[in-house]
Formats: sequence, C-alpha cells, structure tokens
Amino acid sequence: MNPEVWSQFIRENWLVIVIALVLLFAVINLVKTVLKWAIVIVIVAGLFIYSGVTMDQIGNAVNQVADGTVSTLKKEAQEVMLKEAQDAVYTSGGDGTFTITTPNLEVKGSAAEDKVEVIFRGVSLGKWSVNDTTKSFIDEARKHQSSK
Repeated sequence: MNPEVWSQFIRENWLVIVIALVLLFAVINLVKTVLKWAIVIVIVAGLFIYSGVTMDQIGNAVNQVADGTVSTLKKEAQEVMLKEAQDAVYTSGGDGTFTITTPNLEVKGSAAEDKVEVIFRGVSLGKWSVNDTTKSFIDEARKHQSSK
C-alpha cells in the first residue's frame, strides 16, 4: 500500500482508470437495480486485481483497521470504567449473575466466572477477562450499591 506504487500505477494506467470510471458512472446512472451494484463491485475488483493488489492485502488492511478500532474502544471503555464507577448501578440476578450499568457502560457477568461481557455505548466489546480495572469497577459498583 505504498503511495509511490499507487502513483506509478496511476501514471502508467491512467487510460484504463478513466475508462473504468466512465463505466462506473454510466452503470450507476443507467442501471437502477441490484445488478448495478454487482457490476460496480466487479469493475472495482477488476481494477484492484489489475493493479496487483491481492485480496490478502485488502483483508490484512481491513483486519488492521478493525483491530486498531477495537483496541481503542477497549482502552476508552477502561478509562470510562474508572471515571463512572461511582455512578454505577449494580443489579444482582440472585443466581450469582450481575449487571452493572453506567451512562456509557454495561457489564454483565457471573460470580462463578472470570469473564464479563462489556457493552460500551451500545457496542458489544465481547467477553473480557476480569483484570485489575474491571475487578475494581465491579467492587466499587457493589460498594456503591450497598451504601444506598
């Protein structure tokens, strides 16, 4: 994904790119069905394949972006846990399960398990192992609940 490679490719294949763009605009403006998007995808995929970009490279780029996004969300969720622990509402299910809610977080788990499900601003971040941050969040929520 080197910019110099793309620049060289565009300089060498500008005519093919212009023809592909004209075809894309023609298809988008003339065809009004799902077939339109299938043709668009085929043209774009053809350009990528022609340029030498492999599906593995595209997949790797997508995975890197997804991993970076999830990592950032996890860090932000942990920071929010620390900030909102005193506003947390602890609800016990009676069978060892619990739910802790704050304005931005929802943590669900069981006392018998070492993993909790974390939902941050409506987006599930999956099951997390109970580490120091989540443990202190749970303890603070319990303490706050029992003091009410």
